[in-house]
Amino acid sequence: MTVVKAENVVKDYGLKEQTVHALRGVNLEFQSGEFSAIAGPSGSGKSTFLHLVGCLDTITSGDIIVGGSNTAKMTRKQLALLRRHSIGFIFQAYNLIPVLSVEENVSFPLTLMGVGKKEIKERTAKVLRDVGLEDMAKRRPKEMSGGQQQRVAIARALVKKPALILADEPTANLDSKIGREILELMLELNKSEGTTFIFSTHDQMVMDYARRLVRIRDGQIESDDLK
Repeated sequence: MTVVKAENVVKDYGLKEQTVHALRGVNLEFQSGEFSAIAGPSGSGKSTFLHLVGCLDTITSGDIIVGGSNTAKMTRKQLALLRRHSIGFIFQAYNLIPVLSVEENVSFPLTLMGVGKKEIKERTAKVLRDVGLEDMAKRRPKEMSGGQQQRVAIARALVKKPALILADEPTANLDSKIGREILELMLELNKSEGTTFIFSTHDQMVMDYARRLVRIRDGQIESDDLK
């Protein structure tokens, strides 16, 4: 089943006199259960593509279809609902809420979705077990290492049971040992839950783990290889 379909996607930034062409007619499809990476140098358009798929930004022209919904034709409210219910995000900066505990950070998306308290408790407890943080539920982010905080971010993305998780440079702030542990965890969850993962990265280790590697340069697809 196709989870993401991008058709002739163009993204420009700036004014006419100083336009930056971030994406130049990108066509890509991702199927359910993929563990894929989009790689390229800084400014290549890889993070821009993920932000567009995740409804964090809007395209200049073209279409992006996520889970059967054409995001180019949706209102802001509809995009927010799609983002809230169907897409999980993992960022290099973790983006945890510092005043909340681990379990509060993880359960927060479920609260926004209107899930009942009992189900929130059960789903939060399960996902914390899945990422090996059940004993740290009451800690604050500042009391944790970078690798542990990234595990919290993964748990927060997974707790919604999304069909798609977008990971933007998830290993950028981690040393190679912890980065490998994080990738092993995500690959294990991909296999056990069937969740589709799409990474943007310039980390060779992430590229090595990916089962499909898309290379992008100057806003255009350079290569697309299955392993």
